[in-house]
This record gives sequence, structure tokens and C-alpha cells, in this order.
Amino acid sequence: MSIVQEFKEFAVKGNVMDLAVGVIIGGAFGKIIDSMVKDIIMPIVSWILGGDVDYSNWFFVLGDNPNNLTTLKAAQDAGLNVLAYGNFLTILINFLLLAWVVFLLVKVMNKIRRQKVEEPAPAATPEDIELLREIRDELKKRPQV
Repeated sequence: MSIVQEFKEFAVKGNVMDLAVGVIIGGAFGKIIDSMVKDIIMPIVSWILGGDVDYSNWFFVLGDNPNNLTTLKAAQDAGLNVLAYGNFLTILINFLLLAWVVFLLVKVMNKIRRQKVEEPAPAATPEDIELLREIRDELKKRPQV
């Protein structure tokens, strides 16, 4: 078997195609979830907390701050050693909200999937068992001698 034919067989197998479709759908789904968090959930959280939930400008200057710079951009441009923890907090909050939304969506999907799965009909009793039951019932009807 040639290498080209082996590759063609590998690429057309169901598992590879399923994986490719899953990656494409996953990428699109990720954009939907990201938009939901940024455009819908974060504004609500900001409104509840009474302000902006963008902490990306929070930082500590490690060492001296001779010019008393108050923005992260200015401190970084001045070459100061800064611990920029605010961006981490913003990304962490976004991640937690994103994970929560995905959890809720999976939970809803599982609930819908469970509702669709109906209990399978009981298997038909084999013919020989039915015949044995009929014989048993007839023997019970006979008078005892």
C-alpha cells in the first residue's frame, strides 16, 4: 500500500472527520460563549458591582516610583518594575464566568438529551417461555387428584 493511499484512508476515516468537525464547531462555539460573557454577562456584573469590572490597570510598582506614575502604561513606558496583577484578575473573572456559562449550557443539553431518551420497550418474551407459562396456567386449573 502506498503512502498516499494510506494517508487517504487515514484522512477519510470517520474519527478524523468527526474530530475536524468538532474542532471547527468548537471554535465557533467558543466565539459565541466569549461574546456572551463579554457582551451580556460582564455588563450585568459591572452594573451589579456598581462600576467597571476591568481591573487591567491595577498594579504595584516594585521599587521606587520617582515620578509617582499612576497608570500601568506610563509605569511600563518609564521602565519601572511593576507587578501588573489587575490584568490577571480580569482574565480570571472572565474565565470563571465563561466556565460557569459552559457548565450551565452543558447541564441544559444533558437535561434535553435525557428527556429525548425514552425507556426502551420491554423485550418480547420468547415464544418457548410463553408456551411454558400457558402450560403452567393450565396445570393450575386442573383439579388435584
